[in-house]
Amino acid sequence: MKATRFYATGRRKTAIARVWLSHGSGQVDVNGRDLLGYFRRDVLRMLIEQPLKVTEHLGKLDIRATVVGGGLSGQAGAVRLGISRALVAMDESLRPVLRRNDLMTRDPRERERKKYGRPGARKRFQYSKR
Repeated sequence: MKATRFYATGRRKTAIARVWLSHGSGQVDVNGRDLLGYFRRDVLRMLIEQPLKVTEHLGKLDIRATVVGGGLSGQAGAVRLGISRALVAMDESLRPVLRRNDLMTRDPRERERKKYGRPGARKRFQYSKR
């Protein structure tokens, strides 16, 4: 029996997205709100739609995602990776196309922790000679 829903997890910075794909009319639902309601910036919406455009599935799949942590940019990146992974779970032949467009790679960059005795992670207090 073939699955009707496909699940994957995406991460970026401190954001974690759980993504479910199912065949449908192309509706995207993030944390109970539509895509335009949650991600207001065009750049973030474009980022999320990237895996669907590359694989020519835009408007053919319904996407439901729940995202926690991070800011909007990190959340959009997490949803993008989750969609890419779910597409591969749905159809393994899409992996080379997604890999070629660098959509299967998890961005490893994380925020560096603040060190004691400093105002930030690397910033130092202003040096005073006198």
